[in-house]
Amino acid sequence: MPNARDLRSANRPDRERSPQIDEDVTGKELDRATQHQIKTLEGTSAEWVARHLVMAGRLLDEEPELAFQHALAASRRGGRLASVREAVGLTAYAAGHYGEALREFRTYRRISGSNMHLPVMADCERGLGRPDRALDMARSDEAKDLDAPGKVELAIVAAGARTDLGQFDAAVSELEIPLLDINRAFSYSPRLFRAYADALTAAGRAAEADKWQRQAVVAENALGLGADEDPDIIDLGWDEEEEAREENRQRRLREQENADMHGGTEERAPRAAGAAVAAEATGTAAGAAGLNAIDGSASDNSSIDDNAIDDSSDDAEADYFESDDAESDQDSVEADVLDEADTEADTEADTEADTEADTEAEADTEADTEAEDDADGERNAEADQELVDDSEPAQRERVED
Repeated sequence: MPNARDLRSANRPDRERSPQIDEDVTGKELDRATQHQIKTLEGTSAEWVARHLVMAGRLLDEEPELAFQHALAASRRGGRLASVREAVGLTAYAAGHYGEALREFRTYRRISGSNMHLPVMADCERGLGRPDRALDMARSDEAKDLDAPGKVELAIVAAGARTDLGQFDAAVSELEIPLLDINRAFSYSPRLFRAYADALTAAGRAAEADKWQRQAVVAENALGLGADEDPDIIDLGWDEEEEAREENRQRRLREQENADMHGGTEERAPRAAGAAVAAEATGTAAGAAGLNAIDGSASDNSSIDDNAIDDSSDDAEADYFESDDAESDQDSVEADVLDEADTEADTEADTEADTEADTEAEADTEADTEAEDDADGERNAEADQELVDDSEPAQRERVED
């Protein structure tokens, strides 16, 4: 049913109108990687493209031709997006339009730089009747870069191309790759086992083909992919948890880079703080020994402060000023110690000088006292002598009288 809202197509008589979109489709059903691409479009066009892509995916298995029309409608407004060209290629391949699919896959590879659809491109060459070109793709350098599932798909396509050419034994050889392990089961193993069994059957090796057919069933049971199992829908795009983990990882990388850039400065700062603490402790001890000015309570408080500084680096950084140069900090600390030592030496010198001066003064006082005593004794002796001399004549006079 044509879409009445597709006014752009309605104004072009040479272009068919886009198919109708279901009312329950919002466009938010797409995976997050595709939504990121569509956000680059204008608001109305982004919603239009998203809803048509959802419809293309919904109808791919049941109505591939209608799904192809929805993908074409999306490409009219989002043809420069890799996800849109990929959707057009996949729906065209499913609808059997191999030429359009091959063209779209080449455009997708040019936009995204990815060769993930190389097996489908090779199969389109087969669909166009060119198996030799499919074999050339299987032997290309791009094929070596595919992941394990991609290599398996390309081997299956190459085996089909060999079968198209009538080379049945060569088809068997194309599937005998290292990933073909009968004792191990991977997500691609059942499909690979069945393709190998078909190639063996075409080569006339029915007994071996039956064994690999049974092994394909065993692999499906081991993987939980039996015929009665519901298909698992796997979103290969981004989800919210994955995006959060990616953001956390990027933030940790940035923090690590910042830590590496400032690591040298952060390593120098603790060393400077340690040197300052040690020098301060040495200066305190020297001052206590020389001046005896710190009492017991002050010593206890100093010990408590030292323990607090040792136990908490934050306190140590708060109590001491730190420069970027540890040697400058050490020089500053040593200068403080030397100043204290000079003060102590000056004090001791002043004390000794005062003591010597007092001693000399006492000696001078004693000498003066002795000298004065000697002088007094001599004067007293002379006085006594004079008294004696004065008494003799007097005595003679008294005798004569």
